[in-house]
Amino acid sequence: MTERPTLPERGGANATGAAPDAGVDLADVTARTQTVLEELQRAAGLGPNHLLVVGCSTSEVAGKPIGTAGSLAIAAAIWEGVEAVRRRHGFHVAWQCCEHLNRALVVERETMERFGLEEVTVVPHPKAGGSMATVAYERMRDPVVVEAVRAHAGVDIGDTLIGMHLRPVAVPVRPSVRQIGQAHVTMARTRPKLIGGERAVYRRQDVPHLAPAHPNEV
Repeated sequence: MTERPTLPERGGANATGAAPDAGVDLADVTARTQTVLEELQRAAGLGPNHLLVVGCSTSEVAGKPIGTAGSLAIAAAIWEGVEAVRRRHGFHVAWQCCEHLNRALVVERETMERFGLEEVTVVPHPKAGGSMATVAYERMRDPVVVEAVRAHAGVDIGDTLIGMHLRPVAVPVRPSVRQIGQAHVTMARTRPKLIGGERAVYRRQDVPHLAPAHPNEV
């Protein structure tokens, strides 16, 4: 079994001697993360059959350019917020690594098997994978890294770009909380493609003998 990294309680010092998470309210980071995840869950109807992709730059949360001041402590705070919502609703989560690992994703082995994902061999660490993926790998029961996913919804904390891992068609969801720390937050749900020509019908309620299904159905 691959040995996992031991995570400190707060991020290590950077070149200036200051911890990258110094001055960041970690409890507020967790609370804001929970808020946006609950909003996305409601908008997308996420449940046990759905997959959520999370991209996060802990550097951006701390007010630094992406990739320059990663923090395991900030990552842990984000993890706690997402995990609290996941436990309540039962959806699966894929944590995006940084570009050094081609934006591969950390998931539970159960998730990989459930969605038929392709495993790759690598262990994320802060300098190749990023702090967020490192914490996810450390905290999951049976983590694996997969090459790509087609997620039903996604949240991007710090403009990391998660679009390559979303199903078509992405529909923006505007969170009430626009920032976590100093990081910009964007998120999206997805819907099936609309097909057909001029005779096509796209809403169940437009067919007299069918009752409405999901409240988010287009």
